[in-house]
Amino acid sequence: MARATSTALLLLLLTVAAAGGRVARTGSGPPLAGNAASVEELRVRRKTAGNGLGGTPQMGWNSWNHFSCDVNEKIIRETADALVNTSLAKLGYQYVNIDDCWAEYNRDHKGNMVPNKQTFPSGIKALADYVHARGLKLGIYSDAGTQTCSKKMPGSLDHEEQDVKTFASWGVDYLKYDNCNDAGRSIMERYTKMSKAMKKYGKNIFFSLCEWGNENPATWAGGMGNSWRTTLDIVDNWESMTSRADQNDKWASYAGPGGWNDPDMLEVGNGGMTEAEYRSHFSIWALAKAPLLIGCDVRSMSQQTEDIINNWEVIAVNQGKYSLPLTCP
Repeated sequence: MARATSTALLLLLLTVAAAGGRVARTGSGPPLAGNAASVEELRVRRKTAGNGLGGTPQMGWNSWNHFSCDVNEKIIRETADALVNTSLAKLGYQYVNIDDCWAEYNRDHKGNMVPNKQTFPSGIKALADYVHARGLKLGIYSDAGTQTCSKKMPGSLDHEEQDVKTFASWGVDYLKYDNCNDAGRSIMERYTKMSKAMKKYGKNIFFSLCEWGNENPATWAGGMGNSWRTTLDIVDNWESMTSRADQNDKWASYAGPGGWNDPDMLEVGNGGMTEAEYRSHFSIWALAKAPLLIGCDVRSMSQQTEDIINNWEVIAVNQGKYSLPLTCP
């Protein structure tokens, strides 16, 4: 979505931005219906993971865009508190997701992943209990490879069942599964193995596949998980954001209840775009029925940022249960 393309949608979004991000709604029907396919057509043509999760695109927060590897249990606890105290939790932001770098470099003598003793000394189970006590859900990260993308902790390749059992025992509610250090093995093999492990031992865990859209996961991942990345990682600028939107757009007809296209997490509030551009970013993700995963530090966000991400009318477009992604004309 270059600045000169997708003109009609951009005009709509800029109108939304200029109006303070509000989307007018009339009548009693669903917020906005997608123009790619009807809900009934979609039910016929697509498979779902069958775990009952992802009825609408996931909402919450993820540590990576702002903190990268500089994450710890104090940040996670304070983020959970901030989601509740700002009332973002009441709007649907329910997942508090730890990204890469949460574990020790090596597994223990039984082959289990071990939380980093310096940054997560209380362990993931205690952190999950803290998050759950606030009415929220905890997410965690792993990788379909020998190591994660940071190369600071092990991946889950050939440990799929063991790791899912571990995550479930800790009370984890969400797994983001990345695609680095693949040992030369195919995407389909690696993600199929984890999907089977999740269906067997992690039925209550939202499964977010993150293979960067390399092999068009919208066409096959619906039966494996609840969302799938359609793009490479986003960067906090207009060109990156709009290009991710364009890449994601062509897969709109494959998304629906139980499985969603994922053009990566939100950058709103991280400082690389203007207020109007951030409003457009949030609106594009809402219209595309993309996950709304906040990527800034909600403990210290500006009022401007909070006003964008707590816009319940835009959120309603994203979370409407009977609508499909709106595509560019």
